[in-house]
Amino acid sequence: MSPEISPPDPRGIDNNLTHYGDRGFAAYLRRSFTKSMGYTENSLARPTVGIVTSESGFNNCHRQMPELVRAVERGVLLAGGLPVAFPTISLGEPFLYPTSMKFRNLMAMDVEEMIRAQPVDSVVLVGGCDKTVPAQLMGVFSVDKPAVQLVTGPMMTGSYHGERLGACTDCRRFWGWYRAGEVSTEQIAAVEGNLATTSGTCAVMGTASTMACLAEALGVSLPGTAAIPNVHADRLRAGENSGALAVELARTGVPPSAVVTGEAVTNALRVLLAIGGSTNAVIHLTAMARRLGLAVGASELNELSDSTPVLVDLKPSGEHYMEDFHRAGGVPAVIRELGELMNLDCPTVTGRTWREILAETDPWRDDTVVRPLRAPVSAVGGIVSLSGNLAPAGAILKRSAADPRLFESEGRAVVFESLADLAERIDAPDLDVEPGDFLVLKNAGPVAEAMPEAGYIPIPKVLAEQGVKDMVRMSDARMSGTAYGTIVLHIAPEAAVGGPLALVRNGDRIRLSVRDRSLELLVSADELEQRREQWVPPSPAAPERGYSRLYRDHVLQADEGCDFDFCQPVTAEV
Repeated sequence: MSPEISPPDPRGIDNNLTHYGDRGFAAYLRRSFTKSMGYTENSLARPTVGIVTSESGFNNCHRQMPELVRAVERGVLLAGGLPVAFPTISLGEPFLYPTSMKFRNLMAMDVEEMIRAQPVDSVVLVGGCDKTVPAQLMGVFSVDKPAVQLVTGPMMTGSYHGERLGACTDCRRFWGWYRAGEVSTEQIAAVEGNLATTSGTCAVMGTASTMACLAEALGVSLPGTAAIPNVHADRLRAGENSGALAVELARTGVPPSAVVTGEAVTNALRVLLAIGGSTNAVIHLTAMARRLGLAVGASELNELSDSTPVLVDLKPSGEHYMEDFHRAGGVPAVIRELGELMNLDCPTVTGRTWREILAETDPWRDDTVVRPLRAPVSAVGGIVSLSGNLAPAGAILKRSAADPRLFESEGRAVVFESLADLAERIDAPDLDVEPGDFLVLKNAGPVAEAMPEAGYIPIPKVLAEQGVKDMVRMSDARMSGTAYGTIVLHIAPEAAVGGPLALVRNGDRIRLSVRDRSLELLVSADELEQRREQWVPPSPAAPERGYSRLYRDHVLQADEGCDFDFCQPVTAEV
């Protein structure tokens, strides 16, 4: 008589059984191979917590990840779960050609499918570099599997000749001085070795730190953990606590969709504006929200921006660094100060609302870093959305990092047709450019060039040498969250798909009005129609295959989060 074999448990290691036409056999075979790795029956009876890792030798932000993953595993084990780490694509910002943005959606697909396919009851998403956090959250939101986001945390500052340095706002500042001839080759080499001296993400409120703060504001990571430095012991404690929480989520089954509601997205937008966060976060938050059928609209962004002061005095919008923000109280301090401007009754992954969390949190903060409402860094939010005949689907400007004297201005267009054209002519001694001109870069959007961080168009060398520090620049590209300047970004539709930006010519007049939220090309409709009839869309430099072809054929525009059209929920109303 054959021994009875219990039917497979739909949870734990028996979750998502491989198809063999016999579920009992599939469970039997899986357990056999699992036991080949030394697991006991006691281990296999526990909830399985997947730990999504993104370590790579080409990712400086994640250099400390092995130790952080061990802390997560410790938390899972202490809480009675079975931790199983598995890798996905890693996106190291300065190491990817042509730009990491091209591969955000690929990583999101990797995360989604590995979570969907493997036997996990919940996951801890471990990552930090710019595109990593949005990719991980886009993936897990599509699966809607219980999850905790754990960021790797920012690096500590370095120093040069007694001055604190932090990647990468100070990188750009010194490089600008070097281009202007104010810093020598020897000095820039010395600065290069002191900008990034520990593991972790950029030390300022760039995209990585911004997305960490937004994950916390959305309620999908532990409160108070976004700003903990990468090398701080609290970062490992956050790992252990995140692992323990993941076990609880495995047992309760609370999915991200129960936490990330429309109100939570509004909270994240409010925090984005209050921290003077990265413009890239608008694209990433849009993509993340759309995975859950939620929307991020330009009108809501502008309404919130007008009623949300910038409270966090951090570079590039202020003077301090992320380690200072952590000591000052971090995201909870910002939310406490915003008070009823926030939806404090939104749930979080902890099971508690923000109101309950703040009641249990030390109310002390450093007012020099997290300013009080009565004395903000700026009375209005850091980012605004623009529209007009040059940007029918919108554009973005980070006013907290720009020169207010340029907010209401009109200038002559100095046009660069492509990234190659920009590289060839921006430093030409005979470039016809004046300080009051508008620099315009075309064909650097999502379809044309995967939307690189080329929107931070350098000040032309002929002007930099005259002492010009800022001028109006605009493009369909992005800008690093660590950058600054009066720069219009994400112009949509992009030039490569026939947006009005494609029709701009040298000498055209353009009007920018931050007050009116407008960006207008001062050319008659008849003239623009004639230009459109003559316009020829650019074609790829070489035949495309594989992911490059998939990307070009299916990527959406900036106002839709640059996600893939086929990754949108079937029933989403966005």
